[in-house]
Amino acid sequence: MRVLKAGQKLKSSVCDTQVMVIKPIPGEHDLRCGGAAMIDMAETPSGTLDPAVAEGTLLGKRYVNADESLELLCVKGGAGSLSLDGVALATKQPKALPSSD
Repeated sequence: MRVLKAGQKLKSSVCDTQVMVIKPIPGEHDLRCGGAAMIDMAETPSGTLDPAVAEGTLLGKRYVNADESLELLCVKGGAGSLSLDGVALATKQPKALPSSD
């Protein structure tokens, strides 16, 4: 469990995934990638990727929870999938631009 702060960078302990917190949510939360807790950039990765949560993360994509109160930016892609408090995060869908007709 950790408190998430805007601008904070975290990395996976089981794959190459790295994220930056864009929009944090208050309180302590369990942010995971590949089934293991995300760690600070200075920590040494250790562990194994859980194949059940290995759908991958994509560089440059934003990941959000169901109500979009949390937003993460993937700054380095990897094999693990992101989750918050046991619920998978989804790729944020771009907003549609108005037509120019």
